[in-house]
Formats: sequence, structure tokens, C-alpha cells
Amino acid sequence: MSQPLRIGVIGAGGKAVDYAASWIKMPEVRFVAVADVSATSRARLAAVCIGAGEPAPQEFDSHAAMLAACRDELDMVYVSTPHALHGAQAVAVTEAGLDLFLEKPMVTTVAEAKALIAAQALAQNLIVVAFNGGLSPLVRDTKARIEKGEFGALVSVAGSIWEGWSEAYNGGWKQNPALSGGGFMFDTGAHMMNTICQLLDADFERVSAYMNNRGKPVDITCAVSARTKSGVLVTLNAAGEGPKGCFSHMTLFFQKAIVRIDAWGGSREISWGSGKWVREEDEITDNPLKTFLAVRRGEIVNPSTIQNGLRFAHLWDAIKQSAARDGESVLIGA
Repeated sequence: MSQPLRIGVIGAGGKAVDYAASWIKMPEVRFVAVADVSATSRARLAAVCIGAGEPAPQEFDSHAAMLAACRDELDMVYVSTPHALHGAQAVAVTEAGLDLFLEKPMVTTVAEAKALIAAQALAQNLIVVAFNGGLSPLVRDTKARIEKGEFGALVSVAGSIWEGWSEAYNGGWKQNPALSGGGFMFDTGAHMMNTICQLLDADFERVSAYMNNRGKPVDITCAVSARTKSGVLVTLNAAGEGPKGCFSHMTLFFQKAIVRIDAWGGSREISWGSGKWVREEDEITDNPLKTFLAVRRGEIVNPSTIQNGLRFAHLWDAIKQSAARDGESVLIGA
């Protein structure tokens, strides 16, 4: 049996601890180190390891200290910190030559995306962005069928996502602009934007957007109208205030078919114009590391790349610019 993959974790919050509970059961991985400013968070992840009969990982209060001390003891790093920290931490891991599993959204700006792409070009490490939709078999299959031309040319796209986000994260770091990089549209809405970027596989050209903070320090609602360089028209709506629950649907209108899929790739419906829909469902995995390992072993092509992350970053930067100008149309790259 080959040696287990040695994992370092940067950011031991709730998401990382939840994942650790399933990852620790995998014989092909081993937790070596964890970095977090909170000793309590580090201890919580260590307890998961100990509870599974594994050694506690080495603990550090900064990612720099972990990388300096453990560089030769690690094979890959999982980053799960507040959004605004992703860019610098991802570059640091990449410059250390370690493979990277990076929590969503990849980065907060185009400049950060370009810096990460430049670092990866030198290091030649593997980087997979941990978007559920990006890693979903249904999304991957939809993209493959689009590329084969099965549905005909894409005409337009409409997407919506909603959640009782305003109340659920009230007072937390996700509503602190310095840490979050945005509000509901950039947090939960990132799943919708990223999946659409992945399926369209085309750069956006022009964007117009409106936002409403609804009394919060970050956006709670957002409406977007956009056009890709290939001429596809896209509308997006994000509503982060309402009853409990989190849902989405995206409709892609092709010449031959209509495809509806949710932002996380949990369900898909296809109609060929008869008024009947063929529905498929796929469990949204609670263990995306399995996909990362499959990419690392060369079994599948990386479905969630930093290049798509750059396309997403261009879209998000343009949305922010347009919303700040009360919906004025923004030409990307101008």
C-alpha cells in the first residue's frame, strides 16, 4: 500500500472540522498539521483525529509558521479560511510547492486570481477549488454534453439563488466586508456564479448589476444582467433574506433543449421541447476530497480550475463596479 497523503489544514472552522470527520476515516490520508488563529478551533480538529484513533496534528497559530516548520512533512494543504484570506494563503502554499485544495470562493479579486495563476505556473502544483458544483458529476456531465453539441448552441441563461442568509450569519465574519469580500452574492451566490462560468466556458464581456444591503454592511440582494463574449445573455438573481432554507435553480436555454440544474449539482432536469422533463438527482458529496484525490491520481481531469476561478473573478469584479455605479454597464477589461 502506498504511503498516505499528508495533509495540512489552514483554517480549522466548522467546515474544516466537518470534513475532517469524514476524511479521517480514509486510509489514504493523514492529518499532519493545522494552522488557525484560534486555539479552540485547532483543538476541535485535533479532537476529531484523536477520536478516530489517529495522532493529533501539529498545531500552529499562522499558516506561515506551519509551512515553514512542516513543508517537508506535507503533500497537500486544505485552505478553509474567511474569503479575503484565500489569495495570500493560496499563493504561499503554491510557492511552497504543495498541492492545494482551496475552499470557495477561490479569491476575492482579479488581481489575486492572476497572482495565484502566476505562482502555479512556476510551481506546477495541483490546485483544485472546492466548489460543490465544480466537483459535481451532474455538472461535469452537463458540460461534456454541451461541448459535444448535444443540446445545440446556447442561447441564454437565467439563474436564481436564495437563502435566509441575512439572519443566519448576522454578526458573523461573513457579514464583515474586511473578511468576506462581499455579501450573499459572493458567499452562497458564488456557487451559482461559478457553476455558470464552468458550464458556459466563456468569458463575460459586459455586466450591469444592482445590490441592496438591506441594513447590513454587505449586499443581501443582487440582480445582474450580463453578456458573454460569445453573445450569450445571462441574468442572475440572489436573495439573501427570507425564510430558512437554501435553494437555487439555473435554466440554460439551448437551440434543441432546455436544461435546469441547481448551483451545487444535486439535481438536473432536461426538456427536449415536448413539455416533459427528465429529472436526475445526485447526492451532493460530503467528501469532496475524493474528487481531489481522483484528480491527483490522474483518473479524472481537474473539473474546478484556477482558470475558471479567474473567469469568476472577472465577473465578480464587474458586478461590484457596476453596483457601485448604480447599475452602470461595465465593459470587462476596459
